[in-house]
Parts: sequence; structure tokens; C-alpha cells
Amino acid sequence: MDIRIIEQAVKDTQCDALAVGATYKKVGNQAKELMLSATAREVDSLLGGLIQSIYAEGEFKGDLGELLTLHPMGKLAAKRIVVVGMGPEEKIHTQVIRRASATATRHLQQTGAHQVALALQSEEFNLDFDESVRAAVEGVLLGTYTFTKYKQSNGNGRGITGINLLVNGASNTMLDQAMRHAIALAEATNFARDLVNEPPDVLTPSELANRAGTMAKQFGLECEILDRPEMQELGMGGLLAVARGSSEPPKFIILRYRGAPQSPGKGMALVGKGITFDSGGLSLKSAEQMQDMKTDMAGAAAVIGAMQAIGKLKPAINVTAFVPATENMPG
Repeated sequence: MDIRIIEQAVKDTQCDALAVGATYKKVGNQAKELMLSATAREVDSLLGGLIQSIYAEGEFKGDLGELLTLHPMGKLAAKRIVVVGMGPEEKIHTQVIRRASATATRHLQQTGAHQVALALQSEEFNLDFDESVRAAVEGVLLGTYTFTKYKQSNGNGRGITGINLLVNGASNTMLDQAMRHAIALAEATNFARDLVNEPPDVLTPSELANRAGTMAKQFGLECEILDRPEMQELGMGGLLAVARGSSEPPKFIILRYRGAPQSPGKGMALVGKGITFDSGGLSLKSAEQMQDMKTDMAGAAAVIGAMQAIGKLKPAINVTAFVPATENMPG
């Protein structure tokens, strides 16, 4: 997905859909007043006050995640407008922007929109603008995530291919840095999601180690994989006992990032549980619970994903990740 920060007049922004934000504030014990961002106010003006009119009729309230779709009928270059509710004005924070961005783009992805313009972040919020941009980008990438590796394409052509973030000061280096930071974090999260979503007969301990090693090579990390003999030498009796019931060999994955090689400190350690399938061991899980037992390696996925983000962002710290990986099967 191509994500860009642009500075362009709202009226002239060509896209399949333009998403703008709306909040509200209380003006009495019960009454509320719709609050539109500067971009949303401009859109409302171009549409002859349509958004405020719909709000007055009670068809849109501005609640977090609420969506209102409008067709501008040629008054804007955008084919449609999506007004995204962001909840009460006094509670706006980065997580609200992240969630609103995810909700809007997930909805638009299902409607067949390919090119989307997003203007949910605003200088009017009591937030650093670069943080708002980062939250919006994270919301886009996290909200549109799907795991379709084993699904046959139905050829409907749906899927967002490009996102333009409408901002003032598009040349600001800080905003570009915020976008790159957001992309690194979201891609690492989605990499972890991919690992969790794989079926357990594919993502065995050996395959988890292989993918961790491939990622480490790509992002400049050190990777060490311990096999059963090395674990026995180190006295890893607990892990080896769990692994004894499975025909799949256990692996102990170690990932190292050295961002501060001269530091005298020990750095940070991350530990992630990597049980790639958990039948329950001696006490088998019930049938209705068994299908979710592939997710017992989600801790490992989170740690491996975190190391990808660290390798991409390159902070000035030392980090070591430890991932014991095995199946837990009846002996």
C-alpha cells in the first residue's frame, strides 16, 4: 500500500473516498454540539451544510467509530465523503485517531475504494501533530490487515492501494519521520499477526525458527537457534519435557540487536512463549477449544515482531529476545 503525505486543496483532491473527522462537545446537561475539523468544515461548506443538517436530524451523532457516507455530486473531486465519528472532543487522543482511521479504511476497503484521502488528524486537537499523523498511518495499516494466504482470490478487485494524508506542511521532515515510524511498527505488528494466523502444521517450531532467522537477516539482527543437544547441555529440562510428547523437534530462538555496543549495561531482554500447538498435554483440551490452541505461540510472535520493529527503527539500546519453541502434545 502506497502511503503519502500531501498538501492539496480539499476540493481538488481526486480519490475514491475522502475521510474527515467529527467530534462533539456537551453544551448542557443533555445537549451536544457537533464539532468538525477544519477540513470537515470546508467539506461541509462545499456541500451546503449537509453534514450539520444530517446531525441536526439525528442521523449522525459523532460517536467514536460511527460512519456517515455522502456523495458530493460533483461539488468535490472526491467520489464520496466518509465522515468518521471520533467521540467527545475532550477525549481525543492518539488511540482515538488510530481507531477512527482503522474503522474508516476497513469500511472503505470492503466497498471497493482503491485511492483514499484521509484527513482525520488535525492541528486543532490538543496533540502533537506528528503523533496524530503516526496514529493515522498505524490505523490504516492495522485496520486493513487481512490474512488471505490460503484463500482463493474471488477476483472482485477490492482493496485499498493508495492512501494520501492531507496535512498542512507536507514537506515537514518530522511528519515524514512520524510516517516511517508508524509504518515500521504496523508492519512488525502485521508480521506477528501472520505468524499467529498460520496453521500449526505449517508453523512448526522449526518453521518459526526459520522465519525468525529470515527476518533477522533482513533487518540486521543476530540470530542463534539452539537444537535439542544444546538445550540438554544448558539444562533446559522444562522445555525438553514439554517437547518430549511431540515428533517435532524443539527450537530455542535467540535474537540480538546491538544498538549500543559500547554500553556497559546488560540491555533489555524480551521473552516470548512459543508453543506452536497446545493440545493440553496430559489433560487434553476440549474439542471446541482445540482450534484456537495454535495461538499459544502469540507471545513468541509478539517478541519476534518487536525485534523486527527494533531492527527497522534502530534505537540506541541493546535488546536480546529469547523464544522457547515447541509443541505441547500428549506423550
